[in-house]
Amino acid sequence: MLKGKIAVVTGGSRGIGAAICRELAKNGASVALLYAGSDEKAAAVTEELISLGTAAKCYRCDVSDLNTVTAVFKTIASEFGPVDILINNAGVTADKLLMTMKEREFDKVLAVNLKGAFNTIKQVYPVFLRRRSGKIVNIASVAGLSGNAGQANYAASKAGLIALTKSVAKELASRGICCNAIAPGLIDTDMTAGLNEVSPIMGSIPLGRAGKPEEVAALAVFLASPLSDYITGEVIRIDGGLAM
Repeated sequence: MLKGKIAVVTGGSRGIGAAICRELAKNGASVALLYAGSDEKAAAVTEELISLGTAAKCYRCDVSDLNTVTAVFKTIASEFGPVDILINNAGVTADKLLMTMKEREFDKVLAVNLKGAFNTIKQVYPVFLRRRSGKIVNIASVAGLSGNAGQANYAASKAGLIALTKSVAKELASRGICCNAIAPGLIDTDMTAGLNEVSPIMGSIPLGRAGKPEEVAALAVFLASPLSDYITGEVIRIDGGLAM
């Protein structure tokens, strides 16, 4: 479905990002994996992608720094060619009640989760315009739709990401370029490892379970594929009914 396409995935070394990388590879896309954490995890996922028969390489990148992002995308272009798909998945949390939240904790979360997406979209924007094609998928959160106590910084960053998605979609739609967001609920990853089946959040999910990274990945690849050419500016929840 994506044979010959080149995809960039931020935060691709674990959790939802790694699952998206695998699903892209299974569908024939070449994958440039951006990460800011463990070199070992990034290398392991990259080797797994290569074993699936696709071209793949990992790049250490702080998405909150525009100069770093610009340099990494130039390298990707020289090693892979023009990018066709951008998946903005990189994200961090620093949960705390607003009264005790430090300014640096607020700034860091917005810098990675929101400004990071701005920085990467800046790189593909002119490329997509020239080619009159391209797909952008931003991984937001249901917290960005309804807010969440103790996550003022995270919820604000994801709400901003949703608004960024809609604005970019409106700017690029006339050129046939699609930009959409996915809003996951509780997904079974390292980030949510402390939320077990007796958590109050679990009891609020109508489907009665956490989601799987692979379920988010399947939706991301659908939005990156030709099957979604008439979908843009949307925010699709994948949350088991949590935010109904």
